[in-house]
Amino acid sequence: MRQIKTNVYAVGTIDWDRRLFDELIPLPDGTSYNAYLIASSEKTALLDTVDPTKTSVLMDNLAKAGVDNIDYVIAHHAEQDHSGSLPDVLRKFPNAKVVTNPKCKAMLIDLLNISEDKFITIDDGQTLSLGDKTLQFIYIPWVHWPETIGTYLQEDKIFFTCDFFGSHLAASGLFVEDEGAVYEAAKRYYAEIMMPFRTTVKKNLEKIENLQIDIIAPSHGPVHNKPQFIINAYKDWAGEQVKNEVVVPYISMHKSTGKMVEYFVDALIKRGITVKQFDLAATDIGKLAMALVDAATIVIGSPTVLTGAHPLVVYACALANALRPKQKFASIIGSYGWGGRMVEQITGLIGNLKVEVLEPVITKGFPKDNDFAALEKLADEILAKHKVLGISK
Repeated sequence: MRQIKTNVYAVGTIDWDRRLFDELIPLPDGTSYNAYLIASSEKTALLDTVDPTKTSVLMDNLAKAGVDNIDYVIAHHAEQDHSGSLPDVLRKFPNAKVVTNPKCKAMLIDLLNISEDKFITIDDGQTLSLGDKTLQFIYIPWVHWPETIGTYLQEDKIFFTCDFFGSHLAASGLFVEDEGAVYEAAKRYYAEIMMPFRTTVKKNLEKIENLQIDIIAPSHGPVHNKPQFIINAYKDWAGEQVKNEVVVPYISMHKSTGKMVEYFVDALIKRGITVKQFDLAATDIGKLAMALVDAATIVIGSPTVLTGAHPLVVYACALANALRPKQKFASIIGSYGWGGRMVEQITGLIGNLKVEVLEPVITKGFPKDNDFAALEKLADEILAKHKVLGISK
C-alpha cells in the first residue's frame, strides 16, 4: 500500500511479465492493474479491483494495510482487468456495496454473476459522502467501453479515470518519474485502445475541462501528479491536427513491392516528409498504431496474392480501419504477376478512414522506369496535399 494523499492509497498490482493483452495487444513494458483505497472518517471505499490473475496480491495488500472493512467498491468499468477480483472482494467484505452506473451494473451481473442486491447505482454528477471525503461520479463513456465512469475526490482534487489517460507500463514508482517513457507508453495505449473513440475522447476532455485536478490516477500505469502533461498529450492526439508524416506499412514476397517502397520512401524523404516504414512480416502492431495517430497520409504496399492483397496487408488494413485514425490521404503501391483486384480490395477494407485516395502505383512484375516516375509523381502529389494543409516543411 502506497500513499497518494492523506488516507488515499494505491493498493493495486504490477504485472511485470505480461506481454499480451486481450490476446491481441503487445505489452513490451508489462502493465499494472491499479486499485485505490480511500479511508475516510466514516466510510471506506475501494476504487476498482485487479485482474483475476493478481487477486491474491490485492488481498495481501489490503491485509497488510489492516483493512478489515470496506463499505463501497466503486466499479468504474466492467472489463475483467479491473473487475475480475470483485467477487473475491465481496466474499471477503460481505457488507460492501458495489457503486456504479446502470450500464456497468448490468455488465457486471452478466460477466461475473454478481447478485443484483449488491449494487448501488449512481447518476452522472452524483456525489457520495464518505465522511470527510466526497466522491463525485463523472460519466466518461467510450473510453473505451460504453459504461465507463470516473471518480473525482473533491477535497483532494484527485481524478480516478479508469482507462482514460492510462498506460500499459510496469514501473516501481507510484508517480510518473520518466515523462518520456510514460509518454511513449501512453501514446501506444491511446493508439490501440482510445483512438477508435477519438470523437468521444474529445467530448470527455471538454467535460472535465473545468475540474480542478491536482492528480490523475488511472487504472493502468503511473499516477500523474502533473496532470496537464497527459491532458495536453490527449488533446494533441485526439485533435484534428495532423503532421507532415507518411506511414508506409508493406510486405514484399519477391522484392518487387520492396523495391517500390525503397524508392518511394527515399523520394518522400528528399521532399522533407517524415516517413515511418513498417515491414508487416516483423512489425509490432502497437508501433504501427502509434504511427497512425499523427500522420497525414498512409501508403499501403502489397504484392498480389491469388488476385488479392497479401494476408498481412489485409490484417493491417483491418487494424487501421478499426482504429479510425485521422489520416487525410491514402494510396496504394504494389505489384502483380498476371492480374487481380488488390487495389479494390484494399480500398474496401479501409472505408472507415475518411481519406482522399490518391492514384495508386501498381506494377506488373519488377518496377521499371515508368513505375519509378509514377512514384515520383505520387510523392509530389503528397507534398502538394500536405502544403495545402500547411504542414509541409
